[in-house]
This record gives sequence, C-alpha cells and structure tokens, in this order.
Amino acid sequence: MTGEAGAPEITVVPANEVTWEQLQTVFGKRGGAAQCQCQRTKLGDGQWWHMSVEARAQLLREDTDCGHPEAEQTSGLVAFLDGEPVGWCAVEPRTAYRRLLNSRVPWAGRYEDKTDDSVWTVACFVTRAGFRRRGVSRALARAAVTFARERGAQAIEGYPIIVRPGEDVAWGELNVGSYGVFEAAGFTEVSRPSHRRAVMRVDF
Repeated sequence: MTGEAGAPEITVVPANEVTWEQLQTVFGKRGGAAQCQCQRTKLGDGQWWHMSVEARAQLLREDTDCGHPEAEQTSGLVAFLDGEPVGWCAVEPRTAYRRLLNSRVPWAGRYEDKTDDSVWTVACFVTRAGFRRRGVSRALARAAVTFARERGAQAIEGYPIIVRPGEDVAWGELNVGSYGVFEAAGFTEVSRPSHRRAVMRVDF
C-alpha cells in the first residue's frame, strides 16, 4: 500500500510479520499506548486495572505473535513509513473484545448477535509520536478492511469518535479512530449511539 503521488510511502503488514521491538517502537515507552498495550478493550476495566504493564505487554505479544511470519493468526497490523514502524491497528473478530461486548456503544438501537465471530472490529489505532497527521491511521483502516475480508470476515466495524471543530480530544478517546478515517476507508455509518460516537461498518 502506498500514499498519494509524491507523498512518503506507507506500507502495512500483519503484526506477526514484524519484530516485537518494531511494534514496541510504535507504542513508545511513555504515555497511554505504552501503558495500555492495547489490552483494555480486550480485558475489560476490572482485569486491566489490576494488571501490570509488563503483563499487558506479554498478552499483546501472545496476541500478535510478532516475529513469526508463518503464524496463521495475529491480532493487528503495523504501518511503516519509509521503512520506519509508525503505526498500529488492532483488528480481529469482535468477540475478542470483552470490554466492547459489555459496552452499549456497538449495540444501542441494533439487534446484533454478540457471539457472531464473523463480524470483525477495528478496535484501536496508535500512531507513533512524531509521525501523526501523515495518513498513517487512514492507511491502517484501509488495510484492515482487506485483512478481515481475506480471513473470512462477513463484515468489519469501527466505533469512531466524532471530533467537532475546536474540540479537545484526549488520547483515550481518539485511539478508537476518527469518523473521517473510517469514512475514507469505505465504512458507512449504521448507527449513532451518542452525539460523540458512531458505529461504522463494511459488509462483504
């Protein structure tokens, strides 16, 4: 996958095809991403809060199977900008995300089977400090659609934050992605459970 003409090239690969060190370069050593290790949505608040960062990182390492390109499964994608690891996107069956299953966001006003693992979810984005506003999340969202479809998904969903002009948004909110990122990747809004959150989806 490449950027627009004249723009730096962005490539996206499954997380098992990169090293653990490359993935941790994206997450960094400080801040929300480094603390979370993309586990809060998977574990739920109770278990997550009582777990060390090191334990969360170990779970992520097991989920991604970094460094094993022959692995049949992984839990996300990693973006590279001119060879530098710069972004992460969590994408796998919706049933993998315990906190999501217990949230009202995906389900408000819809009659969805929570146990349907043919529906995949883009749960989280991380863009490495110093590389933001360069199209990394958009490239990851587009790649997530292809990734899920090639692995047999019947649909893929995202639950972006709706950012209004001049509004401050904390990292803990924006990590789910913005409306524009999903729209640019071909997702269509199917519901709006609150004035700040939307459910967007691609059916295959």
